[in-house]
Amino acid sequence: MNKLEDLRTKKAAIALGGGQKRIDAQHKQGKLTARERLDLLFDEGSFVEIDVFVSHRCNNFDMADKHAPGDGVVTGYGTVDGRLVFAYAQDFTVLGGSLGEYHAEKIVKVQGMALKMGAPIIGLNDSGGARIQEGVNALSGFGKIFYNNTISSGVIPQISVIMGPCAGGAVYSPAITDFVFMVDKTSQMFITGPQVIKTVTGEDISAEKLGGAMTHNSISGVAHFIGKDDAETLVQVRNLLSYLPSNNLETAPVYATGDDSNRLIPEFNEIIPENPNKAYDIYEVIRKLADNGEIYDVMPHYAKNIVTCYIRLDGQTVGVIANQPKFAAGCLDINASDKAARFIRRCDAFNTPLLTIEDVPGFLPGTDQEYGGIIRHGAKMLYAYCEATVPKVTMILRKAYGGAYIGMCNKELGADLVLAWPSAQIAVMGAEGAANIVFKNDISAAADPVAKRQEKVAEYEEKFNNPYRAAEMGYVDDIIEPATARQRVISAFDMLASKRQSLPAKKHGNIPL
Repeated sequence: MNKLEDLRTKKAAIALGGGQKRIDAQHKQGKLTARERLDLLFDEGSFVEIDVFVSHRCNNFDMADKHAPGDGVVTGYGTVDGRLVFAYAQDFTVLGGSLGEYHAEKIVKVQGMALKMGAPIIGLNDSGGARIQEGVNALSGFGKIFYNNTISSGVIPQISVIMGPCAGGAVYSPAITDFVFMVDKTSQMFITGPQVIKTVTGEDISAEKLGGAMTHNSISGVAHFIGKDDAETLVQVRNLLSYLPSNNLETAPVYATGDDSNRLIPEFNEIIPENPNKAYDIYEVIRKLADNGEIYDVMPHYAKNIVTCYIRLDGQTVGVIANQPKFAAGCLDINASDKAARFIRRCDAFNTPLLTIEDVPGFLPGTDQEYGGIIRHGAKMLYAYCEATVPKVTMILRKAYGGAYIGMCNKELGADLVLAWPSAQIAVMGAEGAANIVFKNDISAAADPVAKRQEKVAEYEEKFNNPYRAAEMGYVDDIIEPATARQRVISAFDMLASKRQSLPAKKHGNIPL
């Protein structure tokens, strides 16, 4: 009986982490403890901790006298909505959550278990970085974690949640994973902190502005989601998992949403403005298409000229890539190309069908774009679509011009089915620009160049700026009534459910990074 009591006492002491004083300090900052976070993430009572008794073996710099329960990280497994998930949560109350040799070994072990079991892994990051007292041993630990992240990429979903500081080498594990969540005001990510930057460059900047949640969600594109606090963020993580399979050999769970797959959407018949230069909100289209109007937006604050999100159609997860006319007229640019390419590859890796909703006037012009490598970045998007073997449906609502028409997954990039609305304009460029080139001599020789130009613009629109010429050539499979869009898209994905396509045998391709 004494041995049982001894076990319970030891586990209770470890569960307190760095002690009540440090727990109170964590709460005072608006942050939960590692175990409180895991309790919110997992189904009630399902989390099972492993390596409870592991601690450091360091004797340098008085470390031999420092007790570190769990070596500053809690690892284990449990269920989320009844499905197996692995996780680790760094404990800031123990040595500032710093990563030492055995801290890293615990993470590496749970990564290996997740890979073997084919289950998602979630990392809750809250750490002061590498444990300086352990020197190169700590750096070795980071290397092992990065290696596992890379080997697991495209095999199991990997989700990183930044819930405190994450600096230096520690940032690269989240960067390799599939999704990065950040908590507003209490999380930061950066390679070098404000003090180092001030010393080296003279710039004076706060940690929040340098690497806060909104900085990485809206400017850098490092993070995909932002939550107002720990609890809300962990609810978002749980919701995201419902759109994902457990591994690359499975598909996402199908839910009975109760939304009629034959539901008509009469509003679609009027949603495209008569003026081709007038904007509208693509979210209205996506929400009306989706089961019960529900979407899970990925990177909503970054590159707003393109939307990447998950929806359900007849209960099945579908990844949506859509131009957003409300921002930069829906043009493709460097950031939009990167955002879309990563999303496409993520969907393809995890067997998620792709729906491309197109209204694109072209690639964004300008020296900033050209000097920044829009050619290279745009090529990532083309590459991602061509490489994807999941079912691919493209629906053209309005503009589909030039190279951007190709970039938004036309037939030649592998679209299995291309649908167009009667408002679609499929051409090398808009009628105004095309008329200036094609009919340049006719316009300049006319007695009334303005009238002649208008006449030629109308002529070009009639001949080319519509979906019928593309449909005649087989580049568009059908021109549909907009109100039937949900029916037709669901029907297309049902038809494509048995699609089988394989790529040539190779080690891997060479995406233009």
